[in-house]
Amino acid sequence: MTPIDHLIDAVPEDVLGICRRLRERGKRGWIVGGCVRDLLRGQDAKDWDVATDARPEEVVAAFRKVIPTGIQHGTVTVLVRGVPYEVTTLRGDGTYSDGRRPDRVEFVDDITADLARRDFTMNAIAIDPVDGHLIDPFGGRSDLEAKIIRAVGDPGARFAEDGLRVLRAARFAATLEGTLDPETERAMGTARSHQTFRCVSAERVRDEWLKAMRARRPSVAFEIMRRTELLAITCPEMIESVGCEQNRWHAYDVWGHAMACLDACKPEPILRVAALMHDIGKPRTREFSEKTRDYTFYEHERVGAEMADPILTRLRFSNDERARIVALIRHHLICYDDTWTDAAVRRWLRRVTPALAPDLYEIGFADALGKGREATEDIATIGRLRERVDALLAAGAALSAKDLAVNGNRLMKELGIPPSRLVGELLERLVELVTEEPEANTPERLLAAARELVASKSTV
Repeated sequence: MTPIDHLIDAVPEDVLGICRRLRERGKRGWIVGGCVRDLLRGQDAKDWDVATDARPEEVVAAFRKVIPTGIQHGTVTVLVRGVPYEVTTLRGDGTYSDGRRPDRVEFVDDITADLARRDFTMNAIAIDPVDGHLIDPFGGRSDLEAKIIRAVGDPGARFAEDGLRVLRAARFAATLEGTLDPETERAMGTARSHQTFRCVSAERVRDEWLKAMRARRPSVAFEIMRRTELLAITCPEMIESVGCEQNRWHAYDVWGHAMACLDACKPEPILRVAALMHDIGKPRTREFSEKTRDYTFYEHERVGAEMADPILTRLRFSNDERARIVALIRHHLICYDDTWTDAAVRRWLRRVTPALAPDLYEIGFADALGKGREATEDIATIGRLRERVDALLAAGAALSAKDLAVNGNRLMKELGIPPSRLVGELLERLVELVTEEPEANTPERLLAAARELVASKSTV
């Protein structure tokens, strides 16, 4: 046990109070898990979990407000001034037939036995905040200082117990900017670990992906997933990018470019998922041009969007998240140059929508940086497009029916037409008109144009 008096001050008084109350009842309480890891890294802890040698019924009896959230597994939630804290009885887990939860729970009295069932050494550290001692039977503190992610005990056994652990290892390597212990990484790539990993729900996989996206370099996690073949299980479509050579504008293959783009992207998780998948359609569209003596990838953005939609559905992304990512992939290829007229800029903006444009700039910047070539001019070009878009928006450019000087009700009243598809078609044609001629966005001009359109239809 190691004195850690300087860390105790960071433990909330309510958590310390829970441990003191257990001590008054002749029991012990230790803070464990991620909060200890965060404390030792000098960071603010987010969740405070308490382990105790008291049985669940003893914990319930010791506190006034308790919720039996997982009492069958030894966990209850203690409410202190309305704040929930999980308190779990020390346990040694049995078999995991479903690859996620133990079939039975065996309560124990030894904190070391409880720590032995945990995933990684850095998460197998406990602190008794009452007497100020740290319990670290597996060298987790030194591994944490060295930024080594190492499984507790036999890594094969740990991963066979819980399939999510292999994905957590990849994520921790990215978020903690560490390296995997070689034996731990080897165990992640075995058939035994893969079998258990397949039991993990799609929602859990998605959540780990999104957590990894908050790292400075998320590519670390996805490279590990690739090396250990986890990605081939979760998203085999992405493996098609590995070794797919690109054209002279790129220094990397499609996979390497995706990794570089991912790291260069603004650290917003959903945006980074789009960066990860933005070129997923390239392997299926690659052709060799005899004319240029180089590879082409025509319509890879369309094919990529079509590929991404079922992947995101499979991984249980929400409808809004899926729609946003698919749209970013579909429109990520920005072919702007300074010869574009204002009407061309407005047409582009109508197609992608003003809401999506800022995200497309970010993907564009990351895409340019991820080529591994000089990106100054590409970045400057996107910057000029953004400036022109901002100017047009500030000038009040009409980009949809709601921006028109007339609405559907007025068209029906002035033209004497009933509610029908014709009204929508007229509004769409009027939007096209003001895209080319912004000065036409007046009631008089629009009504006159609408009458001409109706007349032309009636003569057909």
